[in-house]
Amino acid sequence: MAIDLKPAEISSILKKQLAEFEQKVEMSEVGLVLSVGDGIAHIYGLSGVMAGELVIFTGDIPGMVLNLEDDNVGVAIFGEDFQIKEGDEVKRTGRIASVPVGEAVKGRIVDGLGKVIDGGSPIPASEFRKIEVKAPGIIDRADVKEPLQTGIKMIDALTPIGRGQRELIIGDRKTGKTTIAIDTIINQQGENVMCFYVAIGQKRSTVVQVYETLKKYGAMEYTTIVAATASDPAPMQFLAPYTGCAMAEYYRDSGRHALIIYDDLTKQAQAYRQLSLLLRRPPGRDAFPGDIFYLHSRLLERAAKLSPAKGGGTLTALPIVETQANDVSAYIPTNVISITDGQIFLETDTFTAGQRPAINPGISVSRVGGDAQVKAMKQTAGSLRIELAQYRELAGFAQFASDLDVATKRQLERGHRLMQIMKQGVHEILPVSKQIAIMYAGTNGYLDEMPIDHIRTFESQFYEALDKQPTEYINLVNEKRIMTDEVKAALDRVLEQLTGKKRAKS
Repeated sequence: MAIDLKPAEISSILKKQLAEFEQKVEMSEVGLVLSVGDGIAHIYGLSGVMAGELVIFTGDIPGMVLNLEDDNVGVAIFGEDFQIKEGDEVKRTGRIASVPVGEAVKGRIVDGLGKVIDGGSPIPASEFRKIEVKAPGIIDRADVKEPLQTGIKMIDALTPIGRGQRELIIGDRKTGKTTIAIDTIINQQGENVMCFYVAIGQKRSTVVQVYETLKKYGAMEYTTIVAATASDPAPMQFLAPYTGCAMAEYYRDSGRHALIIYDDLTKQAQAYRQLSLLLRRPPGRDAFPGDIFYLHSRLLERAAKLSPAKGGGTLTALPIVETQANDVSAYIPTNVISITDGQIFLETDTFTAGQRPAINPGISVSRVGGDAQVKAMKQTAGSLRIELAQYRELAGFAQFASDLDVATKRQLERGHRLMQIMKQGVHEILPVSKQIAIMYAGTNGYLDEMPIDHIRTFESQFYEALDKQPTEYINLVNEKRIMTDEVKAALDRVLEQLTGKKRAKS
C-alpha cells in the first residue's frame, strides 16, 4: 500500500530536521612524538600546551609537560615508555595533574598519581585537587602553638613539634629515621589527625612492612600511603610528594589536622635530577638543576597552621633526608635544613653504641620550641636540656682526665642515668604524662644512686605503679597540664614509695 505524502508535508519535515540539526565537531590539539627514552618524550606540534598539563599518549598512557621549548615540548611519561614509539600521536587534555581527595583515600595505598595499588576497588572520590597549588600566604597563617605529640621522650622534651610545623628528620641510612616517623603516626591514634606516609624510591617490600606495622597498631584507619617505589619511573617518584600533599591539604583546608611524612626527599631530588638531565636542562652543583631548591621549598611551604578566619586547620610535615657519613653540609641536606623549622639529627655512632633513638640533642633543634609544649613538659624539660648539654661537654673531657672532683663525678653520673631514661624501644610510644614523670624522677635525684643496669627495669615498674593509681598523678597532670605543688606531691609519693628516698633539694 503506497503512502500518499503531499509535497508540502515533505517540505515541512525536512525544514524541521534541518532546524534541529547541530553539527558536532571534536577539536583536540595533537602532536607527534619526536623521540622517546628513559621516561622522557619530546613532542612536536603542541604549541598551545601549558607547563604541568597532562597529555595522553597512544594506549592511554599519561604524561606531564615539564619543558616548553621553541620547536618541541619535553614530557615526563607516567608509565612504561617502551609502549610509545616515534611518530605516535599525543593529545592534550587541557587540565593540570589532579588527584582524588577526601575520606575515600583513608586506609588505602595509592601510587604517585593517586591510583589504587593495594588490590582493592578504585577510589570513589567525589572531589579532585590539583597537585601543584600555591602555599598559603603570611596573612592566612597563624602561630604554631598546639603540640603534636610523637610519643618519643627525646623529641617531645627537647625538640618539640607543633601542629603546622616542618621538622626535618636527618641522618645516615639505618639510624632509625623511618621508625621515628612511624611511631609518630601510631601516636596520633585518637588525636583526630589524618596521617599520610609518602614512600619515595623505596623497595616494595619496605612499603609492605610499613603497611603491616601501621595495620598491626590500628593506625591504617586514619592513614594513607602514597608509594612511588624504586621500580616506578622517575617521574612518579618526583610527583608522589605533591600528590600526598594535595590529599593532606584537603584536611587542612577543611579546618582539621593532618600529618605528612616524606620518606625521603633525597630520592625525590635524585629522581628530579634524572628528569632534568634527560630534558637537557643545564646542570649545577652536584649535577642538580638550578631549581632544585624550589622543588622542595614549594612543597614544604604548604605545611602550615591556618588562621581562624581560614578555619584553623593544620598540616604538619616531617620530611626525611638521608646523609652520607653524617655530612649535614651536603647540598640537599643544607637546602632542606634552611627551609624547615628545625631538625632531628640521628647519628650512626650513637645508634651503634645502643642509645636509641639515636638523636644528637646538641645539633637537633626545634625553632618552635616551648611554644609547642604543654606547660608541665616545658617546666620539666628545661632543666633536662641543660643537664644533658653539660653531660655531653663533660663526657668529652672525662675521657682524658685521671681524677675528677666530686661535683664533676656527680654530674657525669646523673647525665649517664638521664641518657638511660631517654632510651626507648621501637614502637614503645609513651603518653606525655608518663614522659614528664620519668624525666621528673631523673632531674630530681631519685635515680642518682640507682645502678645503671636497673634503670630500665625501674622505669617499667614506675609506669605500672602510675597505672594502678591513675587518679593520684596521671589524671591530675592531664587535667592541670602544669606542674603545680599538688601534682609534684602526688608524683613524689609514688617515687618515694618505689625508691625509698626523698626528692633532692634543688
